[in-house]
Amino acid sequence: MVIPSVSQAGHMNDMTRKKYMSDEIVNIRIFSQLKVQSFSFSKEQGSYSIWANGIEVANTTNFPLIKISCINDSIEVKTFENVIGIYKRIKISSAEPLKSFRMKLIAPDRKPRFYEDNLIVETEAGSLKCLNEITLDNYIAGVVQAESGRRSFQEFYKVQAILARTFALSHLQKHTLEGYSLCDHTHCQAYFGKTTELEIIKAVTDPKGKVVVDANLNLIDAAFHSNSGGQTANSEDVWGSKLPYLRSVNDTFSTKMPNARWERKMAKEDWLSYLKLKHNYPVQDSNARWLAITFKQDTRKAYLEASNVKVPLKNVRTDLQLKSTFFTIVPQGDTLVFKGRGFGHGVGMCQEGAMRMAKLGYSYTDVINFYYKSIQLIDLHKLNFFKDE
Repeated sequence: MVIPSVSQAGHMNDMTRKKYMSDEIVNIRIFSQLKVQSFSFSKEQGSYSIWANGIEVANTTNFPLIKISCINDSIEVKTFENVIGIYKRIKISSAEPLKSFRMKLIAPDRKPRFYEDNLIVETEAGSLKCLNEITLDNYIAGVVQAESGRRSFQEFYKVQAILARTFALSHLQKHTLEGYSLCDHTHCQAYFGKTTELEIIKAVTDPKGKVVVDANLNLIDAAFHSNSGGQTANSEDVWGSKLPYLRSVNDTFSTKMPNARWERKMAKEDWLSYLKLKHNYPVQDSNARWLAITFKQDTRKAYLEASNVKVPLKNVRTDLQLKSTFFTIVPQGDTLVFKGRGFGHGVGMCQEGAMRMAKLGYSYTDVINFYYKSIQLIDLHKLNFFKDE
């Protein structure tokens, strides 16, 4: 998941809250990072009709496999032998309660994906803009699989489902100006289609409608990352804005997990040149120079500091493409070894730590309350009631 904008924390209007149900429809842009030129469509479950200008132009009963292409800013719909028609916008939908489809990109060539519910196709800048029109809970199930992987623990799936739902509802307006709710990339939440795991479906429907709110009953920014390295970060140290529920916690659950440790080597002069050129760091000062090449973090810091100069570690991480800001530097001759801890921005829930907690028998409420402070888990329908009071 992308680093959320803390200025948007809890922003979800009352209309969105009041209309929420498990079958609320959201539009998710799929293959959002690609310039899609053509793809094939076929049903997996249920029967589908293709609609254009309010008229059914084809269906999967008569045409089991349909090719859809972008032709001169229009949409060509055809079998692999005959053109059915050319349109500006199409909707492929099914009235059946259980429905899913197979979508195989042809240009560019990609492996097939399977999606639930319906599909809307438009054109944009010479390519196809594909929107999965899907119920919120079906979308959340897909996000949980994309973010958590398969063969995890039921309680961890519940945690991810609650956080994914909280994030989605607090960011439904993120792409409004572009004509959809959320995208399928980490800019919003990773989403690669329908889940294949019954345990994930159960995790979404079991704590149904649960979201995380702060002390003012606003939806939190449900930030999470891969591994904290033993300590999570305060929100202000990464994003500049202090949020009471995103406080640093000591996280021993993460320390023996796969992404807990990393190393990176760099030439000493390259590191010093970077500090001088990018941050105006006083490398000519012997004390500042020594601090830079022997930088140490027993606990998380936000800056490398010397002679009243502060170098934001979040910028160092981005510029040098490091796994985290939580690192210590050990000199070895003309080389520096960055001995790092954790993976990701470090704010909010550590996924690997949460997995460890689930494995040890902690409940989903235990996990969420460990990583987020001064929060409540509440059913969204009850949240509506409290907000209306």
